[in-house]
Amino acid sequence: MKYLANVTTIAVDDERCTGCGACMEVCPHAVIEVRERKAVIVDRDGCMECGACVNNCAFGALSVDKGVGCAAAIINSMVYGGEPSCDCSGDKKGSCC
Repeated sequence: MKYLANVTTIAVDDERCTGCGACMEVCPHAVIEVRERKAVIVDRDGCMECGACVNNCAFGALSVDKGVGCAAAIINSMVYGGEPSCDCSGDKKGSCC
């Protein structure tokens, strides 16, 4: 599943990453791969910002604003109805910012 394009907050700190692969193992949408002993985000738009990678990284090399991104907006729109809002006003259900 793809979410809204180019808006996810996931990031990798290359200096902290050891390439252990824990993030890749727990990612439910396979958005992370390990290449040349570093985690690489290979499908940014597939990230649902769940935070599994962050919670499982013993080195603090990943960051994501879990539960507040556009994935949350899409999920909320499915639960509450209507189209996802990504207007950053903070006033609407499903707002992603």
